[in-house]
Amino acid sequence: MGSGTAVAVVTGAANGIGAAVALRLRDDGFAVAAADIEPVKPADGILPCTLDVADIDEHDRLLDRVESELGPVTALVNVAGMFVAERLEQLTLPAWRRQHAVMLEGPVWLARAAGLRMAARGSGRIVNVTSVHASNGELASIAYDTAKAGLEAASRSLAIELGPSGVLVNSVAPGFTRTRMSVVDGADELESEWFRQIYLEHGRLPLRRAAEPNEIAATISYLVSPGNTYLTGQRIVVDGGLLVAF
Repeated sequence: MGSGTAVAVVTGAANGIGAAVALRLRDDGFAVAAADIEPVKPADGILPCTLDVADIDEHDRLLDRVESELGPVTALVNVAGMFVAERLEQLTLPAWRRQHAVMLEGPVWLARAAGLRMAARGSGRIVNVTSVHASNGELASIAYDTAKAGLEAASRSLAIELGPSGVLVNSVAPGFTRTRMSVVDGADELESEWFRQIYLEHGRLPLRRAAEPNEIAATISYLVSPGNTYLTGQRIVVDGGLLVAF
């Protein structure tokens, strides 16, 4: 790739929102490093990378490889996520720690590693994918909720720290999205009777449907684009109106 090529690193890129973001940014003209603990499907313009985002010691090695093969990283999109449904009385320390490692500690430290490199070059864009769970709770999701809330707080702090060096940091909070994570204990919540009755028929979800991953990717595309020159430290909610309806 030429030295002028924009380079994006996307985590959680094997499926769902991460895969959609990787393809969208590729189509936007980025050279994309698609990182995941699972195999990433080969595609033109995408460099598959193996990464457990919770393994903080691997962050700089990943970035070294990407910058060696593609060029300086100009954008980072932290998408990697997981969900373990546990009510309070069922809560286990391993599941709590793993969710926080994947969705809070790992993304923050990767944003630090990439952000400091961007800051040294005077520009960059970071987007952390959180969730409506960062501000609204649900049964059996205390670990997930607190990890996402922590990442939103970290995104604001990162924006403050990196802003003077020209690095913009934002978070995107999706609502219901049609991905593998909508399947809990073998059942797809988006196909359930309670989802149909509460969110579709009774109007709790104004657009009356879940999002597709490429709709979340479209918002991220703007945030990491050259067109975004002044939006930083913000939480962008992409939820079909979910949080504005009683």
